[in-house]
Amino acid sequence: MPTRREALEAFLAADPDDAFTRYALALEYASAGETSRAITCLNDTIARDPHYVPAYHQLGRLYAETGRDADAADAYTRGIAEARLQKDNHAASEMTQELESLSEDRS
Repeated sequence: MPTRREALEAFLAADPDDAFTRYALALEYASAGETSRAITCLNDTIARDPHYVPAYHQLGRLYAETGRDADAADAYTRGIAEARLQKDNHAASEMTQELESLSEDRS
């Protein structure tokens, strides 16, 4: 029986443009401590589907966790803009809080 990661990789091979599958695979990489691979996968998700708001949030978090605050701020800023376009106030609010906490951490 394939692992969840193997299953996601197979689904993605069958449909490379499936944003949810690519996002879920990125979360699997992150859970396994493969942060660089997760970041690459999230960037790919956004490149293929710039409207997939959750990818911006997770990308920002991973960048922040690895000390890449400027990259995190960029991911959150782009995600906030996209969330607002989609009228997803909850996601916009969460990423705004994350962005503000980055600024506070620098002070």
